[in-house]
Amino acid sequence: MKVVDYFKQKRDGLSLHAFELKDLLSPSLREHWIDFVNRANKTQLGSLVMNKQSASNDDVVEQSGKSKIEKTVVENIAPEAVAKAPATIEMKPEAEALYKELTATLGEVIHTGEWMTVDQSRINQFADVTEDHQWIHTNPERAAEESPFKTTVAHGFLTLSLLSVLTDSVDPENKKYPTAKMTVNLGFNQIRFPYPVKSDNRIRATTKIQSVKPVKRGLEIVQELTVQIEGVRRPGCVAESVIQLHF
Repeated sequence: MKVVDYFKQKRDGLSLHAFELKDLLSPSLREHWIDFVNRANKTQLGSLVMNKQSASNDDVVEQSGKSKIEKTVVENIAPEAVAKAPATIEMKPEAEALYKELTATLGEVIHTGEWMTVDQSRINQFADVTEDHQWIHTNPERAAEESPFKTTVAHGFLTLSLLSVLTDSVDPENKKYPTAKMTVNLGFNQIRFPYPVKSDNRIRATTKIQSVKPVKRGLEIVQELTVQIEGVRRPGCVAESVIQLHF
């Protein structure tokens, strides 16, 4: 049996039960299956099977630098890529000046905050707000006996929540980016707590700019924030923060 005849026979057999296969697929998989079949039928092999033609050395093979499959992919994807191409963003003078300033400092520490003491009173207040009264945070006597740190430790989320004040981002008299009208917190790409902050530890934060890019209303900045613990080599928190500045 010729290869073409074999594929033709298989195709005819499957076509009789195609509805059973599609009924078993989810709607999204069904769309992918139909798209795959349509693409396969457009290829040279698919055309031979559909028409039951045999290939020979006399057949004209397209030699345009791209295979038929490659052309199909390009023809289907290229229009979408062109349609989704981002428009050029025009920056306001204030945004452009800050963009150049921050881009020149990528990877460098651009800010080091003041030291702050995290005492037991602050830890207890955070426990009341979050209703997390686990003894490792709020019971100094038990922590002294059972904890490997021999004292209470701050909640990791308490350390994280202090980043705004540790980076001087909430001082109305000393704005971190004074030329921006508004700063929007988009969240974090990743957060780690390498070492716990113990009660009465002093901490501070440093800021490094990882990337800056223009966006519709201003700039989007990815910055690495590191919480240092006085007298401790390992940081209490390392977070990759994402903010937008609107001008």
